[in-house]
Amino acid sequence: MGLAALFQVALALTSGGAQPPSELATLTPRQKAALVVVSGLPAPKGVGGVIVQEWSRGEPRPRNAIVFVDQEGGSASTFDELPPGAAASSFRTPGQALAAGKATGTALDRAGVDVDLAPVLDLAGGPLGSRHFPSPAEGLAFARGLRAGGTVACPKHFPGLGSAGMSTDEDPHVRARLLPAEVDAFRTAVAGGADCVMVGHAFYARFGLDRRASFNPAAYRLLRRLGFRGVAITDSVSVFGSDPAVTSAKRAVRAGADLVLLTNGPDARRVVEALVPLARRGVLDQHVRRILAFRHRLGLREVP
Repeated sequence: MGLAALFQVALALTSGGAQPPSELATLTPRQKAALVVVSGLPAPKGVGGVIVQEWSRGEPRPRNAIVFVDQEGGSASTFDELPPGAAASSFRTPGQALAAGKATGTALDRAGVDVDLAPVLDLAGGPLGSRHFPSPAEGLAFARGLRAGGTVACPKHFPGLGSAGMSTDEDPHVRARLLPAEVDAFRTAVAGGADCVMVGHAFYARFGLDRRASFNPAAYRLLRRLGFRGVAITDSVSVFGSDPAVTSAKRAVRAGADLVLLTNGPDARRVVEALVPLARRGVLDQHVRRILAFRHRLGLREVP
């Protein structure tokens, strides 16, 4: 092996095992468009990921798709019979949260799950009730536990909903404030090796009130300035309904989202087709590179 080849191997190893750039060139525009979509089940062919929900646990999962769940604990759990059982608000020490996270990560790994859309790093006192940890320390410990158990953690809802009056699941027009303590919690998660971060749907005056965070380039710029090199996924755009699904997806990827989350398979299919023209123009390439590197770290070597 020549020096140039050795250098490329070393570069791949030191960059977290990222796929070589040549893999991107082998993908069709439709494959690229599908890779940025996370769909509810049953899912359209070729999507990069699927989200398993309580009511879709029995549906078949597409081969080689990244499998996501919401397993926060308490009522926010896809699998009621699996850890952590207790709600996030019940943990009193980082040690308790770490142990619960490890048990959860181990159980989810055995269940064929790749990514847990948890922990919630929004500050306590926010609109999510028992889904909030008492402090970021417990949430960050839970994330470490998930990784130790073999499941990727995906902290949410960047840049933080602790100051919001209600959940964005209840009202799509929620405003929140950019709180240094919440941003610092995500900064710590990134420094700890977070591979995935979910960006929320709230509006922030700091970013301009014309676009919610998940559709706002300023939010993604802030996330990258924290040193984040993984995949940024939107909160579910299905909360806005089926009609704006395509528009929402386009806004998100143009703003900086690598993955767009939908809980509805038919809407996901429409989104994939609508993103093909963007893929042809190279708009999705940077996102797809990060997704391929993420998939490689998960051990998913083949494209769906």
